Amino acid sequence: MIHLFQPQTGDEELAAVAEVFADKWLGHGPRTTAFEAEFAAHVGVDPEHMIFLNSGTAGLFLALECLDLREGDEVVMPSLSFLAAANAVLAAGARPVFCDADPRTLNPAAAHVEAALSERTRAVVVLHYGGCPGDIEAIAELCRERGVPLVEDAACSVGSRVRGRAAGSFGDLAMWSFDAMKVLVTGDGGMLYVRDRARADRARRLAYHGLVQSSGFGHARVSGRWWELDVPEIGRRVVGNDLTAAIGRVQLRRLPDLVARRREIVELYDRELAGVEDVLTPPPPPAGHESTHYFYWVQFEGGIRDEIAGELLAADIYTTFRYAPLHKVSAYRREGGPDLPGSDRAAERTLCLPLHPGLSDDDVRTVCAALRKAVAAHR
Repeated sequence: MIHLFQPQTGDEELAAVAEVFADKWLGHGPRTTAFEAEFAAHVGVDPEHMIFLNSGTAGLFLALECLDLREGDEVVMPSLSFLAAANAVLAAGARPVFCDADPRTLNPAAAHVEAALSERTRAVVVLHYGGCPGDIEAIAELCRERGVPLVEDAACSVGSRVRGRAAGSFGDLAMWSFDAMKVLVTGDGGMLYVRDRARADRARRLAYHGLVQSSGFGHARVSGRWWELDVPEIGRRVVGNDLTAAIGRVQLRRLPDLVARRREIVELYDRELAGVEDVLTPPPPPAGHESTHYFYWVQFEGGIRDEIAGELLAADIYTTFRYAPLHKVSAYRREGGPDLPGSDRAAERTLCLPLHPGLSDDDVRTVCAALRKAVAAHR
């Protein structure tokens, strides 16, 4: 089976984990702090504003919680997004309001976001589809003008930049995901960036039960009663640990090579599928944009997408569509919901092909040959 995703881990990651075992400090500790600092340097922000968590989803929930949303508040987000973002909005007590996206890039433009804003809008959450930052500069400017916090769902964009500036650094809060299917993997894990220092300090407390002083051991030499608790508000335990941080530090060092191989695979897909009738390949990133290349998607005319996916699966090639439009999911759907033609069109004709550095050039050619054969049969 040629898989859609596959983690790229090996001897370096095993050695880093062995060092953690040898030190006998497996939980939240010095390697976690080091990973936060190294990732902050990668993004170009202060490490005091970066928090390593047990998942990217935890980052979204924590980000929305830090905005102090209330019942009746609205959060604008693209319908073509992962369900964790909508769940985080609902858990914070607000209501997701879905905006449309460009049917080719699958990213929202600033105009799409603006059309969904209202006097009840209290935040905007924007996904970078497939690692492509999209219209993030204009969306960030729009949010600043309206005084609305922007949360960047940079789960797929760990190596993406716009004119040298890292995806995730444009908004007020941002999260990255490091689960087993992502570009940088720690098994499970995620990073949260919070621009405002007071809000960042609060997020760090909420990530560990709401404790002002999270470690009694670390506080023992500066307090005579280090076991006493100070909990100004209730939090939960969603912090990362030194085992996963050790893997993440190795993966961060390897990131340029991992992204470079993804770029080579994308370029090979582009060459192999150029000129294939009834198949559209992804539009290239705009000038000044660097993509992490998390997804490679193709689009089909004539309503043949589902049949093509089935025939590829029969040939041991796994494909899928990400992300299903949330405005049609029962948990979020409402009467008189939005008309989102771009999202609907993308959802009916888009298919994500296998993309990970473990693919050989022959694997890519096998996928393309099977795709061309299936399309020709339906032409």
